[in-house]
Amino acid sequence: MDTLQALAGGFAVALTWENLLLALVGCFLGTLIGALPGLGPSNGVAILIPVVFSMGLGATPALILLVSVYYGAMYGGRISSILLNIPGDEPAMMTCLDGYPMARQGKAGEALSISGIASFVGAFVATWGLVFLAPQLVDVALLFGPAEYFAMFVLAFATLGGITSSNQAKAAFAAALGLALAFVGVDGQTGVPRFTFGNVHFYDGIDFLLPIVGMFALSEVLVFIEERGKAHSHTTAAVTDIGKVIPPMSMVRQTAPSMARGSILGFVAGVLPGAGASLGSFMAYSLDKKAVGKKGYFGKGDPRGVAAPEAGNNAAAGGALVPMLALGVPGSGTTAVLLAMLMALNITPGPLLFTNSPDLVWGLIAALFIGNFMLLALNVPMVGLFSRVLRIPSYYLMPAVAMISFIGIYALTNSTFDLMVMIAFGVLGWVFRKLSIPMVPVILGVLLGELMEKNLRRALTISDGDLSILYGSPLALGLLILAVAGFVLPMFIGKFLRPKRALEEARGDGTTD
Repeated sequence: MDTLQALAGGFAVALTWENLLLALVGCFLGTLIGALPGLGPSNGVAILIPVVFSMGLGATPALILLVSVYYGAMYGGRISSILLNIPGDEPAMMTCLDGYPMARQGKAGEALSISGIASFVGAFVATWGLVFLAPQLVDVALLFGPAEYFAMFVLAFATLGGITSSNQAKAAFAAALGLALAFVGVDGQTGVPRFTFGNVHFYDGIDFLLPIVGMFALSEVLVFIEERGKAHSHTTAAVTDIGKVIPPMSMVRQTAPSMARGSILGFVAGVLPGAGASLGSFMAYSLDKKAVGKKGYFGKGDPRGVAAPEAGNNAAAGGALVPMLALGVPGSGTTAVLLAMLMALNITPGPLLFTNSPDLVWGLIAALFIGNFMLLALNVPMVGLFSRVLRIPSYYLMPAVAMISFIGIYALTNSTFDLMVMIAFGVLGWVFRKLSIPMVPVILGVLLGELMEKNLRRALTISDGDLSILYGSPLALGLLILAVAGFVLPMFIGKFLRPKRALEEARGDGTTD
């Protein structure tokens, strides 16, 4: 009952006119951002962070706006997947497999509506999961000391992106670079400048907004400049006729079990640090294909092949908020960006967040329920309007992204030096994209590196330099074992899946287009 009472208090916070308006604006903007191929939720949230700071919003309204953008972008990613066969972001890839064939058969409106309903179901289930699971993790707070926090940060670095990454060496390199960037500045304990190279601008360290905006937003602009719009020319292609928007009840009943299975699987995948929406979408599609068996026609326009991955990726998006809020460990790239927003507002996510900032947490959770209903109301009747955003040429869109990035950062820092640093991170992000090096571990290193170092120092101070304290407690040891498993297992899983996938494709039984 305490949980439900806290949730009721959260609705009192979320139902103010300001927060309702911000949730509506966030849902609308998020859907537009998600519909544009290449942007996705991580880029969308990163671009808007400087804008949110310049608006002077409080912690709760700012977080409601950005999380609404996050949820809206997860909804919007399906639009280009179904109409153009181009996923708006990585989790929407599986929706292409049956969504685009449905559009080719004149069922684009039905596919968009089914995907919108499935997105609603997945996010709704995940939000209830967040309500009941996250507070339970608060009890773990009493068990955490400096050594346990250090082990938890090691787990975050070992698993974020690792479960879905095929190259752990690149992920490890990116994490090490992020940690090195976190050490730039004056050491708070000794007062000694580190890695500043005599430049006074680095004495305060590197503002984490610079790598976030540079590596996510500016690198996208640089990729577009390099390709001169060739890869983005599809955005100007004629949009498939939407056709009938309201799906028949028989289709809704047919896809209901797929939505349920996808929601549960997606939520579990989202809660696992590093798994994220991509794994949730893939698992939901694969399980549903096996569950339906020969009765289905997956890959040829089966609506269940649209409902399952959409429920999975939206449930995973909500599930990823559980470790971020309850443990301070982001469950996905977008929640890593949201974690940066919280830290910029002097709010430390973790086991004590529910105790120290209950209005923020429960107001946010209540806003997720409200925003989810807003997204359903927006996405089903207004699919025709959202589909038109695909006609915006990228040579208009990308300069706008660059303009927002530069104006937003300069408005916050009033420093041309920071703009140059942001450009440097944009170039670095472009290089990382060319080399297929994940960027999220770099951001995570910049965000968590200082806290990780502080907890390591505290633990070693308590033990008088004895390293055994780092694995002396069962909880710390368990977290370190999970970190090793999370880093090593994907290597073997990848070797197992690649031959299997190649064999399926050779037999004509693959799940890829």
